[in-house]
Amino acid sequence: MVNRQLRRYLKASLRDVWVLVRESHISLLLFASVVLLGGLALRTWYVWPDTGQHLSYAEAAYATFTLIFLETSLRFPQAWHLQILFFLIPIVGLSLIANGVMRFGVMLFNKQTRREEWQVAIASTYSGHVIVCGLGRDGYRVVEQLLKFGEDVVGIERNEKGQFLDAIRGLRVPIIISDARRPGALSKAGVERATAVVICTEDDLVNLTIALEARELNPGIRVVMRMFDAELARKMEKVFGIHAAFSTSALAAPALAAAATRTDITYSFYVDGTLLNVGEVPIQPGSPLVGREIAALEREFDISVILYKGQQYVDLHPNPQICLQAGDTIVVFASLDALNRLHKCNRASGP
Repeated sequence: MVNRQLRRYLKASLRDVWVLVRESHISLLLFASVVLLGGLALRTWYVWPDTGQHLSYAEAAYATFTLIFLETSLRFPQAWHLQILFFLIPIVGLSLIANGVMRFGVMLFNKQTRREEWQVAIASTYSGHVIVCGLGRDGYRVVEQLLKFGEDVVGIERNEKGQFLDAIRGLRVPIIISDARRPGALSKAGVERATAVVICTEDDLVNLTIALEARELNPGIRVVMRMFDAELARKMEKVFGIHAAFSTSALAAPALAAAATRTDITYSFYVDGTLLNVGEVPIQPGSPLVGREIAALEREFDISVILYKGQQYVDLHPNPQICLQAGDTIVVFASLDALNRLHKCNRASGP
């Protein structure tokens, strides 16, 4: 975990340096030009008074650099054009430092002066993560649940003074301060590399706009929306192919977070502090589960099969001796870890 955070920090720092170089490239290039051209001038014209020898180019460039900071070891020349150069180099060099180079250094090492850019740099290192749009009370709880599930999270919030932002930052979650509907906001959060986006704002139209934008940027992304209109939620799931859309009556932070991590989780809730889930498991052709009895699955994976759907019938109280076949569907009641293992086994030899 520490190594991953260190790698992420180093990658973000490199990206941040590159962004700063692009922003300050004119000042940096001018400063480098002063050093290089000044070195060329000293190499050509300056002669040591004692030996009569010219400087090497490396010595001349170094002398120019030290001359900018008024620390040169060269003797003051007698030639008028070199005297002008000795005054001109510090004036131009210090002006460039004051204007751009010093600003570059401050921004590079003081991340707090440009928090937004640093958050974008951190987010750029994420892949296979979940984006949470809207970091109010529900969004905060969703972030907490996702982190408990072991997911990487990037948040987007338009209110820079949001009540829960400091708490979320304390969880080491990068936050993009922007309206998620604006062009580029989702891209800053890495939507092209994300596996899911959870939208928790309080406006159905805003939620729909963000969902469609996310789907346009990443057609395969899983979209989980908070919806206040139950009928609209059903239409969103049917018409737009959104994987899960919860109405307000069904909304709970565990359900949203679980839906973002597993395709077939239908409902999630707590019992004495333990998160339990109800999920569908379609038996895949070639799956190791084919030919296994329900009772054996319940023992091996520590689950409860609460519904069996075969080719011909549906059984709400399935016989433990039923052997599963490809195309069957079971509905199970289990912990998230047990569901993860069951899904992994079901996919192991599948197409």
